[in-house]
Amino acid sequence: MDAPAAARPQTGQELELTIDRLAHGGNGVARHAGGYVVFVQGAVPGDTVRAVITKRNRRYAEARTLEVIEPSPDRIPAVAEHPGAAWQVLPYAKQLEHKQEHVEDALRRIGKLDGFVMEPIVPAVQEWGYRNKLEYSFGVDPDAPGGIVCGFHAPGSWETIVDGESKLGSDRANAAREQVLTWARAQGLTAYDRRSTVGFLRNLVIREGRRTGELQVRLVTSPGELDSASFEEAVPCDSLVWTQVDGVGETTMGGFSELVAGRPAIHEELSGLRFAISAEAFFQTNTEMAEQLYAVAAEFAELKGWERVYDLFCGIGTIGLVLSQRAGEVWGLEIVEQAIEDAIANARANEIGNAQFFAGDVRLALRELAAKAKKPDLVVVDPPRAGLSQKVVRRIVETAPKRIVYVSCNPTTLAPNAAQLVEAGYVLRKVRPVDMFPQTPHIEAVAQFDAGPGGVGNPDRD
Repeated sequence: MDAPAAARPQTGQELELTIDRLAHGGNGVARHAGGYVVFVQGAVPGDTVRAVITKRNRRYAEARTLEVIEPSPDRIPAVAEHPGAAWQVLPYAKQLEHKQEHVEDALRRIGKLDGFVMEPIVPAVQEWGYRNKLEYSFGVDPDAPGGIVCGFHAPGSWETIVDGESKLGSDRANAAREQVLTWARAQGLTAYDRRSTVGFLRNLVIREGRRTGELQVRLVTSPGELDSASFEEAVPCDSLVWTQVDGVGETTMGGFSELVAGRPAIHEELSGLRFAISAEAFFQTNTEMAEQLYAVAAEFAELKGWERVYDLFCGIGTIGLVLSQRAGEVWGLEIVEQAIEDAIANARANEIGNAQFFAGDVRLALRELAAKAKKPDLVVVDPPRAGLSQKVVRRIVETAPKRIVYVSCNPTTLAPNAAQLVEAGYVLRKVRPVDMFPQTPHIEAVAQFDAGPGGVGNPDRD
């Protein structure tokens, strides 16, 4: 229901608000006059804050905290100035509590589901310094040495970059950031200005093999010239990559990449397997918790050793190769061709002969896979944050697996997908959240679906 016009604050207006709860995505939720909802960035339940309205419509407004007038009893001092660690002001136990609630609330309120078992959240092994991949942005700052900075976007800003390292990454990764920045300043390079769309340096991506110690540094720039020799000398690492991207804005994907020094991929060890990770391949950014996430997926799969498994959105094959040790055969499908090349190489390197991987859009290629491989006993899906499209859900249902294991990074897209699968005849058995990203509102979850008694299943497996 729309709020009365008189209750709606204006953009730019400052309000004193008391935060009741946390919304999906991590913002605080407050009620203004007449019950008008305001989502407040930088506030936690129990805070009374002064906030400025940044966006509004008939049903709700968005705001940014300017001052914490009365802190919540749960609020603790921040460890670091870090735009990417919004929940660091909450004790870790409280973070886990809110994440568990968000997963269950999404399934019950958005998905309108019940009857499933909501299992306790798996806490992270490390609360800080856990990321194996850091993505920095370069920015323009006339007061900084050389006029450039390298850090993260300021909250609510697409153009302001806050200079500094990440406490979510390792000391070694942060040292690499400093080496690149020092070199760039000495070279007199300019940062890409997001307003004028002029400038050279765009992004810096640092990946680390937590178990292998290998380090990859990838510099993303606008088209231009680069002193590769001085770059290699200034930034010693196992893989040094330069990516040139044309066009407005910034991106860490796409463009033209060339290897400046070292190897094109680094390696990581997970669940007893060794994986090669190329510059643009997807790999879970928390190695230790990815291992636990995949262990939950394997537990929910309940494999006996003879099953045919489809691994959809398989990336470089991590989940499929982990499951291959308990399955009869694994078939992986992924749209990114480079990732499939990595998956095939990873299967070969680990001497796994019962897993095959193919490049293709799940939406279009799943029928072809089912015709080639025959229908699966188990489908594992690990989609991007947007979840599965309705067409992909229909294609999965067509293959009629006895069980589906859904690995989700977004409860608000898991919920509608779960409802669609239940409507198609599957039963949501259980869900277990896994905290991959402490100090942030992000949460992963694994859900198990079994074919119901209404005919959904795999009657023609052979």
